Amino acid sequence: MRTNRGDDEAEFRDFVVAGQQRMYWQALLLTGEPGQAQDLVQTTLEKLYVVWHRVDEPGAYARRILLNGFIHDRRRSRRERQLLALPDAVSADRDADHALTVIEAMRHLPPRMRAVVVLRYWEDESVTRTAQILEMSEGTVKSTAARALDRLRDLLGEAFSERADINQSRQEIR
Repeated sequence: MRTNRGDDEAEFRDFVVAGQQRMYWQALLLTGEPGQAQDLVQTTLEKLYVVWHRVDEPGAYARRILLNGFIHDRRRSRRERQLLALPDAVSADRDADHALTVIEAMRHLPPRMRAVVVLRYWEDESVTRTAQILEMSEGTVKSTAARALDRLRDLLGEAFSERADINQSRQEIR
């Protein structure tokens, strides 16, 4: 058992420098995914650091943590893994581009129109609730929303039509 904290940290650093690449390749072979392998090695090193002062065989202990971490991750239900999975980069980039385009278009709307659009279409509030929140009549909410959507259609062009068609299809399915 080790006792000196300063020596422990230096030894841990040396261990990481010497063994991190080996652990990465083990994790990559287990997971098949570079990102998951990096996460697994990081988690392994974090867990090892916590108990470093009482570990006699750090290499074997790290390997055990790595394998247990991998097995634990594989035991998660399929649905849980799908919920944790990030979208692929292409669709994430496309969604980010759409979001930035919409945000930029929203900047061109007056504040009151923006508020109506956000409450009605982002927060999915009813006309009545939107009118209450903004202290305006329901007729004003409806006409403001209609004008705002017309303006957004003009500003966004095809991007708006694509999104509107997708959202319309989703609502029809429900």
